[in-house]
Formats: sequence, structure tokens, C-alpha cells
Amino acid sequence: MTLPSRDFKPAYLSLYQAGELEKRAERAIAALESCRVCPRDCRVNRLEDKTAACHTGRLAQVASHFAHFGEEDCLRGRNGSGTIFFSMCNLRCVFCQNYDISQANKGKEVSAERLADMMLELQDLGCHNINFVTPEHVVPQVIEALLPAVKQGLRLPIVYNTSAYDSLESIEMLDGIVDIYMPDFKFWDERLSLMYVKAKDYAQAARQAIKAMHKQVGDLVVDEDGLAKRGLIIRHLVMPGGIAGTREIMRFIADEISSDTYVNIMAQYYPAGKVDEKNYPDINRHVTREEYDEALAIAREAGLLRLDPRQKFSHQQWW
Repeated sequence: MTLPSRDFKPAYLSLYQAGELEKRAERAIAALESCRVCPRDCRVNRLEDKTAACHTGRLAQVASHFAHFGEEDCLRGRNGSGTIFFSMCNLRCVFCQNYDISQANKGKEVSAERLADMMLELQDLGCHNINFVTPEHVVPQVIEALLPAVKQGLRLPIVYNTSAYDSLESIEMLDGIVDIYMPDFKFWDERLSLMYVKAKDYAQAARQAIKAMHKQVGDLVVDEDGLAKRGLIIRHLVMPGGIAGTREIMRFIADEISSDTYVNIMAQYYPAGKVDEKNYPDINRHVTREEYDEALAIAREAGLLRLDPRQKFSHQQWW
């Protein structure tokens, strides 16, 4: 699972050199005329700036771009992961810790050329990858912007950092473009998905999308410095009371994806967004150390041993 850095070539370079990336971008943008970019299947004409669930029209909205040092070690390395945070989201997680970005419309519309410039700026900073955060609803715009970025010398691996509420059509469009898929798997139960992320079909969509992602890129491969170059990373946020369905999710990953899947089981849940004692009282607390340890044990019992090792919280933050 190690690839010497000298042997790495971003997936998109082959498409670009064959002239396929330009054709892919044209097809992706044309698909905005009747948008099915995500499972919401709104079918509005975003080319005319009509919007629906994601409140995003023809242009992507970006909240920020910077070298991020809070990602997994295999992404951040010494110089950081080059994150581009897209505004708005096709989910409505009531506990979202980036609520101002995902649901409060705080971003700025950017052209394909400006988005390409952001990628190149991050590369110039020495970032180890380009990390698109919450890109589910702007896949066509990402592909469109990649073309001028590659023409101007972009050579970093692409990380697709997603909630996993992606359409199979979008994942197919990204085949040969994305090097590293990094989906969340948030909830297993339909009733709880509807309650907490406002998408009853979340788990079904996530299962389909993650299978398609793994089929494209396989298990995670790193270079001699431990930096991710290609493959799948799955994130799972431990929730109070175990309501996320950790046992079912870990079993799915081990049995239907790969027992060698790199999994980050995250402990940083805290009440945010719309969560308070009046609204959603069942999740109006931090997770406990016992709940987190149980989630790790469940993953190991399922046969998953490639667990992200970095502890992100000190003991004072456990309740």
C-alpha cells in the first residue's frame, strides 16, 4: 500500500492529455440544465441560476481556501492540505459544526478561472493535495475549473471530501479525476437520517456512492512519507447514544467495501447548529470517552484495522 512519490501521477493528467477532461467538463456543465448532481434530484435549470435544495446556481460559492492542518496526518503532512470550502450543502444536518458555511449562505460566487487560481495558490503554498470540502452539489463546476488549473500546471492529487450524499451520476463524472475519495458515513437508520440530516435516503445513497468510489480508486495508498496518493478514506462521527449506527456502518465497510479500508472514527461531536436543550435534546451533549472507545472496539471487531491513529482531543474535552 505504498507508492513511491516519484511514481505518482494525478489521475486527471491522463484525461487531460487525451483531451477527455475538456469533453468531461462540457458534459458536466450541460447537466446543470436539469440538475441531478445529487440525490435530491431537483431538476432545476442551474444554467439560468435557478436554485433548489443547495441554493447554488450556475457558479459555485466558496467560503474559504487555505492550507488546513487539522485533517488526517496522511493528508496534512508538513505543509497542510489545500482545502477549498464550498458554501451551502445538499444536506441539512441539524448539528452541523460549519452551519454558517453549509446553510447560512456565507460564501462568494466564483468563476471557473477564480476556482482554478485557488487551486494553484494552494499548490504554490506547498500543500500536499487539493481538498474539495462539501463539493457534492458543485461537481460540474469543480470539473470545469480543473481544466484551466491543469493547463497552468496543477499536479497535486485531488481529494473529494464529501458527506457521501452523492449521486452515482456525479461519481461517474469524477471517474479518472479524483485521486482520493473521503466520504463521511453519518447515519444508518432511515428515521434518524430524516430527523437529523433531513434525508431519509441518506444511508442508501451513501452505500451506493462509497461502493462506486472504492471501485474507482481502491484502498488507500500512501507514499514513503505517509502521504495519501490514491484511494478511499471513510470518516465516521460518533454520536451521543450510538444513534449513528456505528455497528452497522463498520460491518458494511468491512464486508462490502474492504477490510483494508482506512477509517477515521471521529470523537469531536458537540452540540452545534440547531441543537440545544429545546431542539434535539437527545444529542445536546458531547460524546463520552466510553462511547468513543466502544466505537473503536466495534470497528476492530468488524475486522477494520486501518484506523486513523491521531487523537484530536485532550482528556479535558471528554465529558
